[in-house]
Amino acid sequence: MKLPAVISFLLTVVVLAVLASPTYAAGRVSIPEPAKGKGDQCVADSDYMRKNHPSLLKHQRDDTLRQGIRGNEFSLKGCVACHAVEGKDAKPVTYEDPKHFCRTCHTYVAVTLDCFECHASTPDKKRKADDLPKNHPPTNALSGWRNSPSQTCQGG
Repeated sequence: MKLPAVISFLLTVVVLAVLASPTYAAGRVSIPEPAKGKGDQCVADSDYMRKNHPSLLKHQRDDTLRQGIRGNEFSLKGCVACHAVEGKDAKPVTYEDPKHFCRTCHTYVAVTLDCFECHASTPDKKRKADDLPKNHPPTNALSGWRNSPSQTCQGG
C-alpha cells in the first residue's frame, strides 16, 4: 500500500514542478506584437484585419487567378510591401526569420503558411508602400478572357 502512495506523491510533485516552470506558467506567454505598417493607416481596421485577413487574401487570390483582377488593396504583394520588417542589415527579412510580419502571429497560433512557397516574402524593390493603390476599384484587364471562344481551355 505504501508504493502507490509514494508513486502518486512523486507524480504530483513532478506535475507541479512542470506547471510552475516559466514555460508552462499561466500568463507568461507573451502575445505577439507584429511590426506596424509603413503607411498612415492599414487598408482596414486592425481588429478587422486580424480576424479576416485569411478570407480577404483568399478572395483576392481567386479574383486574380480566375478573373485577372489585380491591384486590389488586399493583395499579398501589398501586405508584404507595407509590413516589411528590416533586419540588422537594413534589408527586409524573409519568412524564415521569426521577426517576419506574417510569421510573428502565425508561429504564435501554430498556423503553417504555404504562401511563400511561391510568393516573395520580401517586398518588390521597385514597389514601395507609398505606391500602393489608394481606394480605387480593381482593374479587370482579363474580364472577357474566359468568354472568348479562341481562349477557352481545351482540357476542362
